Amino acid sequence: MSAQAAARTSRLTTTAGRSVRRTRPAPTVKPLRRDEKGVPIPHVHVVVRDTHRCRLADHYHTTLQDDLMYMTYVHEPTARPPPRPARLMFDPKNPYTKHRFNPPLGGNRWPKQPPPPSAPENIIQLERIQIHTMIKGATNSRTTLLGPLMALRAISGANEQAGGQHTAEGVELVKGRRNLQGWVRPGIPVGVKVDLKGPQMYDFLSVLVEFVLPRLREFQGVVMEGPSNRLDKMSSASGVVSFGLPPAALGLFPQIEVNFDAYPQTFGMHIHCITSAKGVGAQNRARALLSGFQIPFARS
Repeated sequence: MSAQAAARTSRLTTTAGRSVRRTRPAPTVKPLRRDEKGVPIPHVHVVVRDTHRCRLADHYHTTLQDDLMYMTYVHEPTARPPPRPARLMFDPKNPYTKHRFNPPLGGNRWPKQPPPPSAPENIIQLERIQIHTMIKGATNSRTTLLGPLMALRAISGANEQAGGQHTAEGVELVKGRRNLQGWVRPGIPVGVKVDLKGPQMYDFLSVLVEFVLPRLREFQGVVMEGPSNRLDKMSSASGVVSFGLPPAALGLFPQIEVNFDAYPQTFGMHIHCITSAKGVGAQNRARALLSGFQIPFARS
């Protein structure tokens, strides 16, 4: 090999060993800050969105919404007359009654308000579901609320600000407001509750309908009032359907059934399905909506 070829070969080997382009040193990563519980706080605000479409929500928008429009439709050929102004108890122009409390005559007319006109934007829908339970022994020992807190978290899957959502309230304590002699004092925790909205609401409803209610003994359905019930009563004009579950229903939830020994004390619960129905006959329209989600009803 000639001297020129040997020099060229040595030059190529030295060039291949070093970088052709200047590179910056790797940046130093600062350690993450931690909260009071020791959990690391990320540099960015992480918000968890829905990862899949809810089956019951799709059922409502594709099938049940049209059926409710057909079942609850009321034809109105002409426009509704404007509401009559409320007649006050005192003359507002009288200077002697100017600063006096002047309630309208006839009392509260809210239960007798007509429902909104039948239109696609006024179709009844489920807004939220509230689950709550009251523990009588909580007034003597607050540790009795740990079991219900854990159970409602497992059933609902709701935690405070879960997934980065600031509006997520999670399971809350119910505190007494009035002083009941021998039982409740203001500010004393007496129970727990949780409000479910969106996909969590539909997931809880599907578990309730498919796993809990079919296996519940001696359950004929949510009790309804008789057909002679007036539609302009306070309870009939609200779009809230409430029913209770016995303590035996707690062990039928799959989240509790797989680890039933962790909950030594069972308890009952009340479930309130809050809908957007208003006016006369709102209770019947709310029942029609829940029956579309396969919740059974029975006459008393």
